[in-house]
Amino acid sequence: MSKTSIRPARISRVVPDSIASEIGFEPGDSIVAINGTHPRDLIDYQFLCADEFLEIEVIDAAGKTHSIELEKDYDEDLGLEFETALFDGLIQCNNRCPFCFIDQQPPGKRDSLYLKDDDYRLSFLYGSYLTLTNLTEKEWQRIEQMRLSPLYVSVHATEPDIRIRLLKNPRAGQIIEQFKWFQERRLQIHAQVVVCPGINDGIHLEKTLLDLALFHRGEIPAIASAAVVPVGLTRFRPSDDELISVTQEKAIEVIAQVQQLQEKFRQQLGSNFAWLADEWFLIARQELPAQTHYEDYPQIGNGVGSIRQFIKQFQVTAKKMLPSQLNKPQKFTWVVGNAVEFAFQPLVKQLNQVKGLTLELAPLNSHYWGQEITVTGLLTGQDLLEGLKGKELGEAILLPSVMLKHDEQKFLDDLTVAEVAHQLETKIILVNGVEELIKSCISGT
Repeated sequence: MSKTSIRPARISRVVPDSIASEIGFEPGDSIVAINGTHPRDLIDYQFLCADEFLEIEVIDAAGKTHSIELEKDYDEDLGLEFETALFDGLIQCNNRCPFCFIDQQPPGKRDSLYLKDDDYRLSFLYGSYLTLTNLTEKEWQRIEQMRLSPLYVSVHATEPDIRIRLLKNPRAGQIIEQFKWFQERRLQIHAQVVVCPGINDGIHLEKTLLDLALFHRGEIPAIASAAVVPVGLTRFRPSDDELISVTQEKAIEVIAQVQQLQEKFRQQLGSNFAWLADEWFLIARQELPAQTHYEDYPQIGNGVGSIRQFIKQFQVTAKKMLPSQLNKPQKFTWVVGNAVEFAFQPLVKQLNQVKGLTLELAPLNSHYWGQEITVTGLLTGQDLLEGLKGKELGEAILLPSVMLKHDEQKFLDDLTVAEVAHQLETKIILVNGVEELIKSCISGT
């Protein structure tokens, strides 16, 4: 990677009372080099900043170049945040998976929605999934040298012909050799299998999970865990694909199959190892496993145990925060995907026991995506308008921030929170997690 293709790392925030704040760094400044090296991403930046003596080349917001020397404790953080984690651009996907969500979106939306991320650095930093099909020898060397572990890998199938068929990439058949590479170097993977009925289910799913389990051995198992996720399809997907939606019957079948394997894994490996995403149980209309089933939640980012974790956090937080009554009566509407309707009913009932508080659950499905059962994160502004227009919504809508893209107040269909609030003629309060949900119910802010 030539230094000319590496953009200066533009600072978005300076943490108060940090080293960077004391020196005088400001948002809009950009770091060009640290001790003579141009950092290509956040990983390089963190590695370079671990030193005790730093010489930093900076371009300020006015375009003037400065050289700053400083001494600090080893590993002490400077207190800088950046506009992006990648200073040399995103490594994009070279597969053509028919179930890729990027390709199942309508045209004409904001450019960021169409970026196909298959970047090992984002996998290491944030737990996003990659396929390992686009790595150069230099990138493999960097993963080894910098011990970038664990990485999160979309496996889908271990049989080469099935994986090549799913990813539509001849390089996809090398996955077992890649597992061995991680194993030899004592590096780890969290694996993901997206089940596409008729392609990688049944005997193929069993073989994949048994193959993955062979690498869950030793002090540092190469494959730490595996998540089994149902394929998600939208009405915008290509008309010539071979995909079939997951039905209730298929969900029941997959749950039974994986639970049987979990029993085997518990005996052999001392862990469930393979985990079913919550969506399977919601589609099957079955009770979610108990909280103790999820061990230390190794696949929480894949929606494995996230509902149980949310309910547990709610119970603990409600006990601390919920008053017996409000100073003045208030009514709110809590918007969620209809996938969690029954799981969240007990929480609504508990909140409504607070005298003066009325909370209505609004479980919506997505007409926008063409889904009968919808997780909360996929609801769009259009879905809210269709589902809530003309209804008595109370003082405000409580809107989970998971529906929005990072810090942008914009839904996946490009409608903004302000536009939806205006059309529904009501206030919208964004809530991120249990504590903010309860706080908003109590205070109305």
